[in-house]
Parts: sequence; structure tokens; C-alpha cells
Amino acid sequence: MVYNINIVVSALKDVPTGGIIINFQPITLNDKPTFDSFFRARRYENAHFNFTNLFMWRDAYHIEWCTEAGFLFIRAAWDNEPFALQPFGPDADLGKAIAIWEDYFKQINVPFIITGMESATALQLEKIRPGCFTFTEDRDNYDYVYSVQDLLHLKGRKFHSKKNHINSFKKTYNKIIYLPLSAELSKQCVATATDWHEKKNDVTEDSLIDYEQNAIIEALMNQESLALTGGVIMIDNKVEAFTFGEQLNADTAVIHVEKANADIRGIYPVINQQFIKHAWAKMRYINREEDMGLEGLRKSKMSYHPVKFVKKYIVTAKD
Repeated sequence: MVYNINIVVSALKDVPTGGIIINFQPITLNDKPTFDSFFRARRYENAHFNFTNLFMWRDAYHIEWCTEAGFLFIRAAWDNEPFALQPFGPDADLGKAIAIWEDYFKQINVPFIITGMESATALQLEKIRPGCFTFTEDRDNYDYVYSVQDLLHLKGRKFHSKKNHINSFKKTYNKIIYLPLSAELSKQCVATATDWHEKKNDVTEDSLIDYEQNAIIEALMNQESLALTGGVIMIDNKVEAFTFGEQLNADTAVIHVEKANADIRGIYPVINQQFIKHAWAKMRYINREEDMGLEGLRKSKMSYHPVKFVKKYIVTAKD
């Protein structure tokens, strides 16, 4: 998630909701067990429905949370507009949780909006509250999901260019030094990422890059607490590529970050393939998150030939 945010803090306040005072609070590392208990209670495919993603972006999105009526509620904001994630809890009580959200938005006097709702929840909500909501497909935030076997072996003509880039890399660098991410290597990754960030800022001033940089550093510096799995490519004792992710559900891993020295041909497909080989070969799918509507990023993600998308919906109340 990357957006330019100017929070209207006054709109994000604790209010009585249906007789319940919702006490939202900031996310801290100590909250991980609570979030994990909700996210693991059922199968979620949305890459954002995990503690790491929310923790990384908590400051940029002013993300806060609470638990009420057996549900986890998460609120955030961008461009002065508050929004919610779908409530996390028992399917049978979804209607009750949505009613709590509706009352909350009414109390703060802003339009009701939930972003990133998964298809199954959207279908269930329409079933229990037919005709009450508008469900808008959010294509820019669809997650790209790939076959582990495709990414691991790159078989067939459709992956010809990827194999060419990898072969070029191998010819230039005789031995690929891949290492699993560790606490010590995380520090080196921070230094490398900082160097790349400074070079980017010399070319363009973009607040989105700043948000992303801060999120990456947050995750790297808390790699062990977040239980992240990662890998690096070392060249001449220097980190030239790094990546990290985690298991999202029973058969899918999510890749949160993949960064590399773009001046080195083939290093991106190399770090991608090596990470899959060493960390996720037993998984069935890899979720590489969304393209945010960026043309270059969409082209890159499509070039790996996703086997499916995780559709997401923006949900608003009908008049």
C-alpha cells in the first residue's frame, strides 16, 4: 500500500457505537499475537490481511485497531478520507460487525467505506444485506498470485526472457551467493536500501518513495519479531538484492518486499527464483501483492504470468 496521506485526525476519534465505545489504539509489536489469532481463524488471500503489512504501513496510513463484539476492527485514512478494512471475526456475525462500522461512520459524519474486501465476504454481505451496498472492483489493488512451480522452474517460451536475464547474470557473476536473511544481514539491507533511496531522491522528490523506505526499514529492523523469512544476493561482500515475506495461508506465501540494484542485469529474476527455491518450494502459490495502477509495475507483474488474481472491492452504502 502506498498513498500520499494528509490525515484529518479529528475525524478519527473514538465514538459510542450502538452502545459500544470503540477504543481504537495504535499498532505495536506486542499486538502481533492478537492480529495473528484473527487472521489465522479462517483463510484469507488478501496480502494486506496480515500483521506485518499493517505494522509496516501503520504511520503512513494512521492505522489503528480495536476488538469489539468478537471482531477485529481496523481503521485508516488517506487523502483526508477515513476508511475501514472488512471486519475480521465469525462469518455468522458479519451483519452485526458491519452494523457497528456503519454506526461508527455515521457518528464521525463521513461516508461509509470499506476497502480491500475479499470476494467471499462481499458475496456474503450482499446475501445478508441485499441491495444495501455498492461493490466496486478495485483492479489497481488486485493481488497477483503465481504458481510456485512456474517461478521456480521458468519452463516454456513464456518465461524465455526471464531465463535469458538469469543466464546473463550467471555469466557475469560466476557464483551466485544467496544467503537467508538474518539479523546481521538485515542491518546491511537497511544500509543498502538507504543508499538506493538517497540516489532516487537525487533524481526525484516523491513522498511515496519516502513512505516505502520507512516501511521497509521498519520491517527489516524488526525481522525476528515479525517472524519474516527473507533472502539476499551478495556480490563482492555487498548486498545487491534482498527480499522478504511470510506464509499467508495454508498454501500461499506473500512477498512483502523485493529490492535490487537495477543496474545489474538479471538480478531481479535471480533473487525471485532463489528466494522461492530456498524458502517457499513447498508452497503452492506466491502472492506478490498489487500493482497500484502503475503501468511499469503492472507490466512487470504480468510478465511472470499470474495464475490468478485476488479480487478486492471498495464497498460503499447505497443512498
